[in-house]
Amino acid sequence: LEVEQGRFVTLMGPSGCGKSTLLHIIGAMDRPTEGEAWLKDSPIHSLSEEELTRIRRTQVGFVFQFFYLLPTLSVEENVALPLLLANGRQVNHAHVRSLIETVGLSHRRTAMPTQLSGGELQRAALARAVVHDPPLVVADEPTGNLDSDNGRVILELLQKLSVNGTTVVMATHSDAAAAYADQMLLLRDGGVVG
Repeated sequence: LEVEQGRFVTLMGPSGCGKSTLLHIIGAMDRPTEGEAWLKDSPIHSLSEEELTRIRRTQVGFVFQFFYLLPTLSVEENVALPLLLANGRQVNHAHVRSLIETVGLSHRRTAMPTQLSGGELQRAALARAVVHDPPLVVADEPTGNLDSDNGRVILELLQKLSVNGTTVVMATHSDAAAAYADQMLLLRDGGVVG
């Protein structure tokens, strides 16, 4: 399996077929038990934990179904967190606020995650995933807990990222969500079948 830079690819298949596992391998969160996995010129399968951490901080943005925002940080602080981790304490606050505006959360910038709706949580999580301009975004069922309007907002943002050169790989069960992508891959029993 090879995914070209700037493509928007969806992974589809039944529960347990390996979509999330493949995303975790592509995103340098897990290593394959067999074979090789490469991110650009980096052999994910043989890198040290320190090297994998560096790749995750600089090359990959993660969008999870259940958001994983830190409950003690505001929306703005959650979105800025990857920049803090990657750059030490250097944060371009204008960039963070611009991204928060892009996802439609300017009015919720100082809100805590417990004060947000599901759609707002997912938009904040997407902003956090892309704040450091990663060349790769992996999204695991990013619209699974959202109504159709909020789901459409997330999918349009992912599609826009792809049009602007970011590679997006998304797992979904939804045919409507998959329609936003350039390419769909069908997984079954841990393998790509179509």
